[in-house]
Amino acid sequence: MTEIVKTIELLDKLISFPTISSESNRDCIDWISDYLKSHGARCEITSEAEGKANIFATLGPDTSGGIILSGHTDVVPVAGQNWSSDPFKMKRENDAFYGRGACDMKGFIAAALAMVPKYSSIELKRPLHFAFTYDEEVGCLGARVLVNQLIASGLKPSACIVGEPTSMRIIEGHKGMCEYTTEFKGLEGHSSQPELCVNALEYAHRFINKLMEVRKELPGMAPDGSRFNPPYSTSSICACHSGTTHNVIPSQAEVEWEMRVVQRSDREWLRDQMGRYVDDILRPEMKKISPSADIRETVCIETEGLEPDPDSEAVKIVQELTGGNSTEVVAFGTEAGLFSRAGISSVLCGPGSIEQAHKPDEFVTESQLISCLKMLDRLSNELI
Repeated sequence: MTEIVKTIELLDKLISFPTISSESNRDCIDWISDYLKSHGARCEITSEAEGKANIFATLGPDTSGGIILSGHTDVVPVAGQNWSSDPFKMKRENDAFYGRGACDMKGFIAAALAMVPKYSSIELKRPLHFAFTYDEEVGCLGARVLVNQLIASGLKPSACIVGEPTSMRIIEGHKGMCEYTTEFKGLEGHSSQPELCVNALEYAHRFINKLMEVRKELPGMAPDGSRFNPPYSTSSICACHSGTTHNVIPSQAEVEWEMRVVQRSDREWLRDQMGRYVDDILRPEMKKISPSADIRETVCIETEGLEPDPDSEAVKIVQELTGGNSTEVVAFGTEAGLFSRAGISSVLCGPGSIEQAHKPDEFVTESQLISCLKMLDRLSNELI
């Protein structure tokens, strides 16, 4: 298969772009755009962040329907990791290709791009789209922009294959990931006069205790037949920052907490419970002592979950392409949930193992890339 040679060449190039989420991915996107345009693709670049960009490109007719091949171009940092070679220079050892992003998820992007010459040489009856995004690793920020753009344009593809590293297993569902920071602004003072102060740390602890109480209800809200582990949504308190010394009542406190959501309604229910507790009890008590006291919540990340759909067109397509019958669910979040919420049937299937992602000496194997190429090669039959 000549495409595997091209895939390795493209993977080498993609890894050479140090597209860490904190840095720009624009050079990578511009290079991908030039490559796709050279094969006749219609390309649109979008962004809502300086130095960052998505690309949405299309081959075939300018109509709704068709299939999206989706991947994120950003990668996690390498600082503090013990790599055996330069993480931004691809290294081959036996069947494996090493480099940051090799499996998460530039291997899939390279395979998709390697198939472009074949796709562009045939008369497609349905459009084929390529959606490559920025900042997936820090909250799916680029995909939100891209999906909103799709909705505004009125274009509605039928299905989306997100090539996250699943070892080419078919993944039909994943939990949503939500991260929040709740800040408490109180009134500082000497610890000998607590009645004159608003102890931000104590209010933060009351918030934490309420969250621990409310989350006990989540196991009973698990959907029937949920295949997630655990089968219900969860919430965790991850950090609390406050205080300076023994005899000063703190005026600031910050609680970092998160949710892993099986269904969106769980997230809405828990946030409503906590919001009413803040609005009806904590904030009024604080303001009785100090009108300037307040509680503010920052939404850091709200990644939509991908809820399994027994009638998923995307799952059926990938089952035909791979010959696989079984499907699974996973705990990690992806951009698939955003496409699904926009009414685009979505599924995860891509080369490489999630166990290699984010680690030093990240790699993808040639055998996995070949399996991916076989799936993408058969995809052409779905489009003609």
